[in-house]
Amino acid sequence: MKKKYLFTLFICAISFFVLIGCSSKSKSASSGGEGDGKEQVTLDYWASWNPGSVEEEKTLAKIKKFEEEHPNIKINVELLTFDMMHDKLIASISAGNPPDISWGLSEWFGELNRMGALLDLTPYYNEWSDKGKLNQNVMDSLTVDGKVKALPQYLGIRALLYHEDMLKEAGYDAPPETWDELLEMGPKIKEATGKEAFGITGTTVRSSQELLMYLAQSDVSIAQKMDDGNFKNTWADNPEEMKRATETFQFYKDLLNEGAIPEDSKTWGWQELDTNFAIGKYAMNVDGSWMKDREAENPDEMADVKIAPPPYNTKPATFLEVSPLYVYGATEHPKEAWEFASYILSEEWQSDIRPTNSPRTDVVSDSQWGEGFTSLTDTGVVFPEVPLGGITQAMQDSIARLLLKGEDPQDVAEWLSKAINEDLKKNGILSE
Repeated sequence: MKKKYLFTLFICAISFFVLIGCSSKSKSASSGGEGDGKEQVTLDYWASWNPGSVEEEKTLAKIKKFEEEHPNIKINVELLTFDMMHDKLIASISAGNPPDISWGLSEWFGELNRMGALLDLTPYYNEWSDKGKLNQNVMDSLTVDGKVKALPQYLGIRALLYHEDMLKEAGYDAPPETWDELLEMGPKIKEATGKEAFGITGTTVRSSQELLMYLAQSDVSIAQKMDDGNFKNTWADNPEEMKRATETFQFYKDLLNEGAIPEDSKTWGWQELDTNFAIGKYAMNVDGSWMKDREAENPDEMADVKIAPPPYNTKPATFLEVSPLYVYGATEHPKEAWEFASYILSEEWQSDIRPTNSPRTDVVSDSQWGEGFTSLTDTGVVFPEVPLGGITQAMQDSIARLLLKGEDPQDVAEWLSKAINEDLKKNGILSE
């Protein structure tokens, strides 16, 4: 009986807090006030910076300044991890109650767009005086059928990071420019330093991002938009594409078989990749500008680190991670949401908070952690605007089939092609 009473009390408490939450959202969207005569608006803003970080300190200062310059707009910040944010976004969108603005991953873009959750920002963007300051291929990645559906708040471009001292110890004055050069350097670096030449990830979302880049370096994509507006992996329809996809998986196998990567990197995630490079356990990898933070933590081990374009097969390419700023169509205050979103994209905000990874062409740090990455923007590739959950998992599974199960590269390429199309069909967007 006591248990039943406590359970009832628990349900009542949950219901109370849900009602409070709904009431708070409703109030934030409709409260009025006198102020300067404008409607008083509160924008719900979901973000994912690290609590206590310098980024948080600078961001909150900028938000305070925005509120002072826009006395009718208040910003209600809620911090969430990306995993929590995705689940909460999907639930809130389904309930018709998303935030006004949020951070998000580029992998969510296709999913959120297909749900019809994103505000068409085209009218605001076309009138924005700074629109010519953003990298065009970055904006193209957030534009669907001519409509701007998100804004880029920062970039995670990938470049080749290398320990210059290790390469010199093996007799090399420059990093590899091609896959063949990288494979040739592997045994010599191992012999001279006792360490492997290169690092990869075999798990986590980083591994699918790497695979997308290596496929692009062989001039092949995971899915193409067809004339009917739907998507399809066309490798099975085009023997030349299947050949190039197979070459990509053969490259992974050669890295392992020729000892160019550590044996245990088959199961590395991004944490192992970043940490082991930072402490000098291998010579090179493809990574992001966030590694400058690892340089601060490992100043001696990373004192010789230099940056170069990633080595490629037939076509220079790198992964262009665009961190989107999503504005939701359900907002009752699109004009004010645009005011805040465009402030985040302003030269003032970007110069202070995103000096090394800004999407703006006029905010470029001359350090190697800035220009060394942003100079590669034109070769950047992104995921297609389709729901990616099943596809990125299949990409990770394809690497496991290749490196852990030892399957044939062509068999793996054929399997992945089929898996991608099955997922597109499940989502109702496979071009037949």
